[in-house]
Amino acid sequence: STSLPEYFVVPSSLADQDLKLYSYSFIGRRMPLWSWNHPNGSALVRMANIKDVLQQRRIDQRICNAITRSHPLRSDVYKSDLDKCLPSIQEIQAAHIKLKQLCVNEPFDEIEEKWLSSLENTHWLEYIR
Repeated sequence: STSLPEYFVVPSSLADQDLKLYSYSFIGRRMPLWSWNHPNGSALVRMANIKDVLQQRRIDQRICNAITRSHPLRSDVYKSDLDKCLPSIQEIQAAHIKLKQLCVNEPFDEIEEKWLSSLENTHWLEYIR
């Protein structure tokens, strides 16, 4: 994948040939990418959707098992589809524009009474949280 870094962390129990084979199953060949690690051993792994719905469960289970085996406490993988619970790029951009308008374009003393509610209505703080 041209959008992945040259080097990245993968569970040692996944063989190179498995990684190459599985990479064709992911949209844009975006294999799971270890993005963040906590001192307790928890990790954030980001990956693209799997193209073939019939193969999705098998590949997903193989990768999740490898991640579990790599965890110091052998904790199960918790998966979350962030597309369903995070705002889109367009929503974030719209919130940023509203925030800029609120902070730059309006004379503060005219809107001071409702400034906090106007800030809340931009959704900016919610999105960056």
